[in-house]
Amino acid sequence: MAEYHLAAPFREEEIRALSVGDTVYISGKAFTCRSRLHRYIFDEGHPLPGTASGRDLLIHVGPIMLREGEGWKLISFMPTSSIRFEKWGAASVRDWHLRMIIGKTTMGEETMREMADLGCVHVSPQSVSPNSWIDSIRVEGVDYYEELGSIEATWYMALDELGPFVVDIDCSGNNLYAMHEEEVDRKRAEVLEKLGIEQDFQYTKLY
Repeated sequence: MAEYHLAAPFREEEIRALSVGDTVYISGKAFTCRSRLHRYIFDEGHPLPGTASGRDLLIHVGPIMLREGEGWKLISFMPTSSIRFEKWGAASVRDWHLRMIIGKTTMGEETMREMADLGCVHVSPQSVSPNSWIDSIRVEGVDYYEELGSIEATWYMALDELGPFVVDIDCSGNNLYAMHEEEVDRKRAEVLEKLGIEQDFQYTKLY
């Protein structure tokens, strides 16, 4: 496992060099997306704003913003679960030319195949509350605010050494969560055997 300090826009070769378990700190320009924006673009036929189309770093987050004069102040930054967006995951990687997605949990097989083919990784916050990173984020603007509302709009951000993140999906098709699940299943089987409990043991349901 290695540590990297990367800046968006990314080079394909530096993204393909990442492996699951690596630690990443991220700088550069990003944009945000949640369910409503995915539906607005992929299901309802609206275009991705031009400002977003020049960025290859997507954050699955609905930030809390406070208007200050002509600009915005970031109040809360808590990335959400990426598996919620699996329906549009592969299309977003392909059509938006993404190199990195920031979110929580994981993504499905279809998105992982597209990420491996095109050179994109998924990273998750590592061992710290993302709200502690607010001072490392500058809000640059917003699109679809009136149409989708503050939480679901696409926000443009400039990041300065944001992190640490852990790479949980790499370009070789490795998935850190799947690896952990395999390890848990293996150890569970070992414990059941040691205790003389059948492998198909089920916990008692209370209700």
